[in-house]
Amino acid sequence: MSHPNKKRLRRSMMFLNCQKPGLIKDPYIYRPDSIMLDLEDAVAENQKDAARYSLYHALQEIDYRGVERVVRINGLDTPHWKEDIRVCVAGGADTIRIAESAQDVHTVEEHVLAAEREFGRPEGSTLLMAALESCKGVLNALEVCKSSDRLIGIALSGGDYTKDLQTVITGTGVELQGARQQMIIAARAAGVQCWDTVFTNLDAMDVFEEEVKMIKMMGFDGKSRQIDVVHKIFTPTQKEIIFAEKVVKEIDEKKAQGIGVFTVDGKMIDIAFYDGAKRTIALAKASGVYEGDL
Repeated sequence: MSHPNKKRLRRSMMFLNCQKPGLIKDPYIYRPDSIMLDLEDAVAENQKDAARYSLYHALQEIDYRGVERVVRINGLDTPHWKEDIRVCVAGGADTIRIAESAQDVHTVEEHVLAAEREFGRPEGSTLLMAALESCKGVLNALEVCKSSDRLIGIALSGGDYTKDLQTVITGTGVELQGARQQMIIAARAAGVQCWDTVFTNLDAMDVFEEEVKMIKMMGFDGKSRQIDVVHKIFTPTQKEIIFAEKVVKEIDEKKAQGIGVFTVDGKMIDIAFYDGAKRTIALAKASGVYEGDL
């Protein structure tokens, strides 16, 4: 199954409580790449039905103007998840977020397929993403990443993970380093995307910006909160775009001439740089800052 939106741009994801219609009616004005419509932790136990009702009508009636609509459903250890899936599919959600094992993915996938058939949705149209919340989940990241063709990627749930690790989020990143590395390696090996955990200290935006720079260097696709900062860091600069254009053009020309190694702006370049340069250009196009012809 090949879905046209499986590899779409997902630098930022804005979390919204489905229990509060006022929050989910116009989040597109902040221009996130994705919104996370939450049926789980943000919704009180006695408000689950009301939240699902609000979600269904939002999905059906609101034009989110191209912003991806992800829904975080309740855990498979609750009585809510099956009806969550039916409402997501009936409403036309783009993606469903679950946790945390390959078996969970398989179980949800079966129910999503049944709901697509029930509500006349194209089979395979509802994508999945998984949040890894425990040490076991992180260790099994590759298995999760390979569990379904519907799966677009994995996200780190830092609060739950550090609790399982028997530590806390310190702001230094030390306690998350192993999980981050394990997850990004697994995601890239499986050809899916990977997102970092939510940043919760809203009084430390300087720390947040440095953290975003770090996870971008590690290879992550995006991070939640402070959309403008995330987009600035994850959008290629004009300098990076120009260099990528030069690399692609030079490699194309030199390959035809039988030349394997050469320099671009004083840097030694070979074919290994080609995919990275093409990715920079693709990211610039998706971000709306590229006007070239490559």
